[in-house]
Amino acid sequence: MGTVHAKSLDPLPMHGRDLGVNPDDLVEIPEQEQESKQEILENKDVVVQHVNIQGLGRTKEDLLGYEISDVFHAKNLIDVMKKSHIARQKLLRLGIFKEVEVLIDTSEGKDALPNGLDVTFEVTEIKRLTGSYNTMVGNNEGSMVLGLKLPNMFGRAEKLTFQFSYGTKETSYGLSFFKPQPGHFERNLTLNLYKVTGQFPWSSLKETDRGLSAELNFPLGMTNHTLKWEGVWRELGCLARSASFAVREESGHSLKSALSHTVSIDSRNSAIFPSRGALLRINQELAGYTGGDASFLKEDFELQLNRRLFWDSVLSASLWGGMLYPIGGQPSCIADRFYLGGPTSVRGFGMYSIGPQSEGDYLGGEAYWAGGLHLYTPLPFRPGKGGFGDLFRTHFFLNAGNLCNLNYGEGPNAHLQKLAECIRWSYGAGIVLRLGNIARLELNYCVPMGVQSGDRICDGVQFGAGIRFL
Repeated sequence: MGTVHAKSLDPLPMHGRDLGVNPDDLVEIPEQEQESKQEILENKDVVVQHVNIQGLGRTKEDLLGYEISDVFHAKNLIDVMKKSHIARQKLLRLGIFKEVEVLIDTSEGKDALPNGLDVTFEVTEIKRLTGSYNTMVGNNEGSMVLGLKLPNMFGRAEKLTFQFSYGTKETSYGLSFFKPQPGHFERNLTLNLYKVTGQFPWSSLKETDRGLSAELNFPLGMTNHTLKWEGVWRELGCLARSASFAVREESGHSLKSALSHTVSIDSRNSAIFPSRGALLRINQELAGYTGGDASFLKEDFELQLNRRLFWDSVLSASLWGGMLYPIGGQPSCIADRFYLGGPTSVRGFGMYSIGPQSEGDYLGGEAYWAGGLHLYTPLPFRPGKGGFGDLFRTHFFLNAGNLCNLNYGEGPNAHLQKLAECIRWSYGAGIVLRLGNIARLELNYCVPMGVQSGDRICDGVQFGAGIRFL
């Protein structure tokens, strides 16, 4: 009897490798007897009669039925292998199995057809309680993260997570509950309860947030959507005795209740070093209509276009923008405004040190825009090509932007004119290092231009680390 084994791959992360499969790499046929039957299976139609899952403990079978159902639609042996491989990736994506092995065999028994196949998934469930320790890179800050997880709590891929993070500028802990829709992992609900304490030295400000949120994620056509409600009790205070009077005025307690919606379209082939594709992300936030004493409408967007040129070089263009409109005649809060400048946005300027300021403390603005043009190339002479060297890129950049407050009694032409005044810009070159597919490091030589009174600049070498770059 012929038996086909699909080689086990290492467990994949939540958003892991592509699902493409090369049948020659995945299949080995240890037994050559019954060659005529093997020829039939490989070249003619087959029927998948049974799909079995072995090794289940607390996982509910109905959850897995959605993930493996496509295997029944396979029409030949190669198709069976491909669909089984894809089903394996879907099972690993659930985050509830440590290992998943696939066994394809000819059908046996009274109801067995001459061209019938049985597919068996042998799974090993993750422990009921797992722990983790890692480091995390944010926008020009780093954190140590400790976590405890209870995966697959009720047998349908639910997850309860407790996480503690201690960083250079922020300390937080929180409890979250994650629940996907069976058969549609991209549609999921997340509930969060958290406390975050952060320091913002550019504003001589410290902030403590205690809050809860509910977040619904779902795809719609080519777009991905996130609907979120957040209620947060905010406590603002001065980070130093030298804090300006404008910052001291903002100190105290406030309650924000906000609804937000984010839509994104992402066709890039990589989030860190894309060589083709585009990204469009639009976010709207409305605060005050569900309670709280913060009332505003906030809109911002992000656009990125990438084009491969010659000799593995890539031209990338980015544009950011946003506007905050206070509602009810109340002034905006320093914690809700936009900030601009630094190694992750307009390079050559200090971190968030562009725009309105008072006595050296940067207060943020209610409107901004920023644009960037990059030329990425491989390292000169291509050292480490095909290995470690591919984690690096050289880049030449041109950045520009502005941050200001608007008089909403004036018309849109006056607003555009204000945003076009006092444009800060910079140019330079540097080296970029990719950290996995979630973050990157930059070491740049920057030349800031269009510097305005009160701006803090970084003329020369500037280092940056983060997950979102202009």
